[in-house]
Amino acid sequence: MKSEFLTAFNQICAERNLPSDVVLEAVKTALVSAYRRNTGAPAVQHIEAEIDPEKGDARIFVEREVVDDVSDAQVEISLDQAAALKPGAELGDQVMVENTPKDFGRIAAQTARQVILQRIREAERDAQFAHYIEQEGELVYGTVQSVNPQYVTLRLGRTEAMMPRKEQVPGERYFLHDRIRAYVLEVRKTTRGPRIIVSRSHRKMLRRLLELEVPEIASGAVEIKAIAREAGSRSKVAVVARQEGVDPVGACVGMRGMRIQSIVKEMGGEKVDIIEWSPDSVTFIAKSLSPARVLSVQMDEDPVNGKTASVVVPDDQLSLAIGRAGQNARLAAKLTGWRIDIQGVTEATEWALERVNDDPDVLPALGTVAERLPLAAAALRHATEEHYPYNAEELVALREVIEAVRGYYISIRSAERARMAAEEAARRAALDEARAAREAEISEARALIPSPAFDVLLEEIGLSGRVYGHLSRSGIENVGQLMEHLAEGDEGLLKLDGIGPKALAEVKEALGQLELAEPEPTEEAVGEEPETVTVEALAELAAVVGEGPAEEVEPVEVAAPPATEVGEPVELAEEVAPAAVEAEAEPAPPEVVAEAPAVVDEPVEAEQEPGEPWTEDVQEAWDGDFEDEEEGLRQLEDGQERKKPKRRKKRPRVMLYDEDLGEVVALRRRGLAEWEEPE
Repeated sequence: MKSEFLTAFNQICAERNLPSDVVLEAVKTALVSAYRRNTGAPAVQHIEAEIDPEKGDARIFVEREVVDDVSDAQVEISLDQAAALKPGAELGDQVMVENTPKDFGRIAAQTARQVILQRIREAERDAQFAHYIEQEGELVYGTVQSVNPQYVTLRLGRTEAMMPRKEQVPGERYFLHDRIRAYVLEVRKTTRGPRIIVSRSHRKMLRRLLELEVPEIASGAVEIKAIAREAGSRSKVAVVARQEGVDPVGACVGMRGMRIQSIVKEMGGEKVDIIEWSPDSVTFIAKSLSPARVLSVQMDEDPVNGKTASVVVPDDQLSLAIGRAGQNARLAAKLTGWRIDIQGVTEATEWALERVNDDPDVLPALGTVAERLPLAAAALRHATEEHYPYNAEELVALREVIEAVRGYYISIRSAERARMAAEEAARRAALDEARAAREAEISEARALIPSPAFDVLLEEIGLSGRVYGHLSRSGIENVGQLMEHLAEGDEGLLKLDGIGPKALAEVKEALGQLELAEPEPTEEAVGEEPETVTVEALAELAAVVGEGPAEEVEPVEVAAPPATEVGEPVELAEEVAPAAVEAEAEPAPPEVVAEAPAVVDEPVEAEQEPGEPWTEDVQEAWDGDFEDEEEGLRQLEDGQERKKPKRRKKRPRVMLYDEDLGEVVALRRRGLAEWEEPE
């Protein structure tokens, strides 16, 4: 005899339509929860419940630790007891011990009732969601359970579905307990169960009904290419045969229209037009306007305004082609994907003849169609003035004239679009070429960046903290990376966040003062004669001349100085090019790029270039140029900041060739007329 537990268990599985393992797991979880609540077991203690599926007996097993001295019997067990339950148990092991309370079935039934029901409800929701998620996109039957202005509630088995107002068919009324068919539009999982949205106005509902009623569509012999639907009023379906010898329209309509009538009845009397699809857009558009007869269709594909089809129909078919409130034309446009402009033949002919009269370029473009103009004009006059209907020959002539004139303007627009497309392509090509040239220039400029620049950190070039911070945040860490940005021009740095004109000027000034490598002399630099020569340059020239023979360097012609005695200072004219001389001086800075000419015995005048570093040699050359000689010496002795002295016009600084020493020496002026002899 089965126990009450097993009987109730089987009843729950049958009523809820749930798998037995799902319900059994829910019951086990509820029994463990009931045991913890009744016995006060710790939350960390592992507890398991076992149920005999045949008898329905429930047993509880708890985990206990093996110890020598049991202080808490609820979580601990002695070694002897553990060895009896589990041979080989040792101290510290965990042993599962049965601890089923007396009358546990009654206690579990009272305590775990809500838990069991909650677990069962959750399992039921999951099962419902898994079932209806597979039904998404399919048709289902439902019973109207409630109706309100916002939505209609349908009963689908043990769950409910909602049909919002926008998914209802306009003009269709729903009553309680009505059994209706709907399309499952969406299934969502929520905490209160699956949320199912159904629709009766979706166009895919018509597709599913056709698949159910037409075996050729279900088997693939007939394919549905497009559907345009205005729910409750009219629909158009484009079909095509995929099997030779099958009439797609006849297969959908059925014998005596039985198949399509069944679909119309299911949709509440909505009219359905079955149209044969064609790969030719002109033919397809003409058929999509059925039941109206179409006289002419011309296509104009504009990339801006979209695809437009100009349709001409007989005057008596104009209202039928447009439909009530434009419904037929609107559905045809949705079905074909073209914007459709419909005109009557009389209106289109008047427009064509007016274009011929007003535009002198139209008539030559018509060709042989121009011969049909008199017949078209006569037919138009008879129809408008005498109200005679057009005969077949007149309709053909009118169609030829309309198509020729409209084709002329379509060709003009096509040529203009082609010209604009060519100009746009040329513009894009020019932009791409300019961009490529610019990238080549940038790459070439970056290739010229000296490699030592990448070893100089950004903080070593003396930038302000603000500019350094902006450059660092932009990922620039060294001078080489900074030069890579400057290779793009000023915009290479100005595009960075926080860098403006002032920061750009500061960066350029810092880079201008940076010396990375000694530049190599160029041909222009060798042949060019500088106007002035610095003291450092002269010292460098003298050092170069002293290292090699003088005959290896071509001598430079200079103006002959006036006759003087030996040891007398001689001044050179400003236009005389400086000659290379031997002198006891420190090496020149690396920016001096000039070759040393031959040694000459003429003195040379030297001037200090602005921006050069201040050295002892420069100081010697500048001695005597202060307004107050004593003040200048005092500043030098005190270590104060040297102020740039005021330049006097044409104050000579004389260098003299000493025949005894065989070299050029510099004389320092001590007064206005006194010269200090060299040591």
